[in-house]
Amino acid sequence: MPWPHTRGTAPRRPPRESPDDRSRPLDPHTAPTADTSPRPSKSQRKREAHALQALGAQLVALPRAHLARIALPDALREAVVTAQGLRPHGARRRHMQYIGTLMRQLDPAELRRVRAALAPTRAVMPRPQPEPEDLGGPLTGEG
Repeated sequence: MPWPHTRGTAPRRPPRESPDDRSRPLDPHTAPTADTSPRPSKSQRKREAHALQALGAQLVALPRAHLARIALPDALREAVVTAQGLRPHGARRRHMQYIGTLMRQLDPAELRRVRAALAPTRAVMPRPQPEPEDLGGPLTGEG
């Protein structure tokens, strides 16, 4: 009698244990300990990556004179200057993603300095709108 797996179907293998499965506690009611910190979700990591890419876009939009006054790592400065010379097509989009990658490699102190340099120095107050003059007459409904 032939083996069952020779009839066109391969034998099923037991599911392999992934590294993430080994680190999970076996009991679902067991609370994680204080030394294990939860990793951010993929969505959260993508939001942070997009925020850093937007910060890089702000750097690209700066004039070169203002960019020269900001303390940036050499690789990031070169990438920003290169992106300023690219036309807004696919190459620029890919280069902006590269700038986002470089921004993610910055340490938090450098990132704070970049954000502080890009923050407006003073709040812009909206101009007060002049009040319409009360001329009286048929336009105001009196009459």
